[in-house]
Amino acid sequence: MHARNAINAYAQVSVQTGAMSASPHKLIAMLYDGARAAIARAKFHLEGGNIAERGNAISKAIDIIDNGLRAVLDHEAGGEISANLEALYEYMVRRLMLANLRRDAALLAEVDTLLEGLASAWAQIDDSATAAEQQPALQDN
Repeated sequence: MHARNAINAYAQVSVQTGAMSASPHKLIAMLYDGARAAIARAKFHLEGGNIAERGNAISKAIDIIDNGLRAVLDHEAGGEISANLEALYEYMVRRLMLANLRRDAALLAEVDTLLEGLASAWAQIDDSATAAEQQPALQDN
């Protein structure tokens, strides 16, 4: 039991340290990863019949989506994309609540798939920005 607590404490410190040193882009990636991890835990607890832990994991995923991903949307700069993401995040939250009420693994998988697609697109944006920064500027002769 003590080893488990130590591992959990180490993991939490590691995440906090990573978040403090991360770029804003990396923080969003961490939020996607955190929401997906919470959904994975919810699936595990759903299969195991652990109602309280399933509810806690789903609540964690909802919190990350609502108070993390959705809260940082910039509607002025993001325009239609930001509005579409907000609608998608609201949809995900509703589906997660329904998954908890119905004990439905398919709804958890649906939200996880949506988050996976967004996380993948977000990672490509980072890769594109990094590649553009690393290309040498062309000089006029």
